[in-house]
Amino acid sequence: MPRADQPGADGVVIVGGGFAGLYTALALAAQPSHPPLLLIEPQERFLFLPLLYELLSGELRAWEIAPRYDRLLAGRGVAWLQDRVERIDRVSRTLQTRQGRTLPYGRLVLASGAGENRFGVAGADRHALGFRTLADVERLQELVTDLRRRRRPLQRLVVVGAGPTGVELACKLADMLQGAALVELIEQGGVILPASRAFSRDQALRALQRRDVRLRTGTRVLTVEADGVQLARGGDPQPDRLAADGVIWTGGLAFHPPRIEPEPARDPQGRLLCDATLQLTGSDAVDLFVAGDLASPSAPPADGPADAAPPAALPATAQVAFQQATLLADNLRRSLEGEPLEPFRWNDLGEMMSLGVGDACLTAAGLTLAGPLAFRLRRLAYLSRMPGLNQQLRAAAGWLSEALPLAQRTGAGR
Repeated sequence: MPRADQPGADGVVIVGGGFAGLYTALALAAQPSHPPLLLIEPQERFLFLPLLYELLSGELRAWEIAPRYDRLLAGRGVAWLQDRVERIDRVSRTLQTRQGRTLPYGRLVLASGAGENRFGVAGADRHALGFRTLADVERLQELVTDLRRRRRPLQRLVVVGAGPTGVELACKLADMLQGAALVELIEQGGVILPASRAFSRDQALRALQRRDVRLRTGTRVLTVEADGVQLARGGDPQPDRLAADGVIWTGGLAFHPPRIEPEPARDPQGRLLCDATLQLTGSDAVDLFVAGDLASPSAPPADGPADAAPPAALPATAQVAFQQATLLADNLRRSLEGEPLEPFRWNDLGEMMSLGVGDACLTAAGLTLAGPLAFRLRRLAYLSRMPGLNQQLRAAAGWLSEALPLAQRTGAGR
């Protein structure tokens, strides 16, 4: 019988413990007589990224949105290896890790997610902060605390990128700063939230205006410096320098999966091409699957009709990863048992955005809502998506313990 960290030729290895990887592991583990399962993830904690803004503002605590993998997987039939995969040999069906392990696999899931894309902007790697990790949150909290304590004239934070992350972060920072510094939101395109619904965009613009966040669209960041940024607006050849006490980069995603030999096909953004079943493209890739941000479903299923249209591009969101995980768990079982695979069909359930402390907007099933009630419904929706019932109950107990004293102080419970 193979060891937990060597699932063998009939086992499933999942590379990456984000939404797609972890939830696929949990869904497959819930099936009866599931194959040996190994999750390889270098981080100690799973991070529920949509609630990272509430961790930044102190509305939630780290244990509520960042549970440990050993706690999440205990007794679930999933082994966890805290290591990083560096090379995959498709011929021998083995992978090599940073710590020197060579592991075989029967089926392999690539779900290592995405990192930040600084697009080669000079100084961005050295001087700009990110917003994707617990360490990023701690650095930003320290920066906000320092700005509130100093309260010098013309203090400023710059947020680069007006997609969902940049907009949500700008609103949260403005509330946390309480007037101690200006927040500038820089967007190269002509509008904020270009892929979002009109209602979300309208509510986001109102939220930014209420907080006096300075929005600069059609503006490109040329360089990031220790104390500011160089900007170019439209066709103006003269760059504009903006002094800043901190720059937070949210301007895009980069995809860096482990080295794979032979090299599989990729899309122009670097994501791995797969068909609608989430199987890597190519007749020799029956044992490889890809999910989450790293997946680019750009081809119909291999066993589908020759004239089938390729699946539509999917947004890089947790909602997509949740839905892929359920389908992928079933397809992994079908693949091992020699059964036909099912195509992934995304069901767009709407979108939710945090727009400051205690504020949010949502659109779902014909419902549009903004304000404190939307904030509470958003939190409830994410509670139901926490990995595992135990974590859901622990998070719910924590949130209730905070909500009840607040209701008593405000008289809301009378």
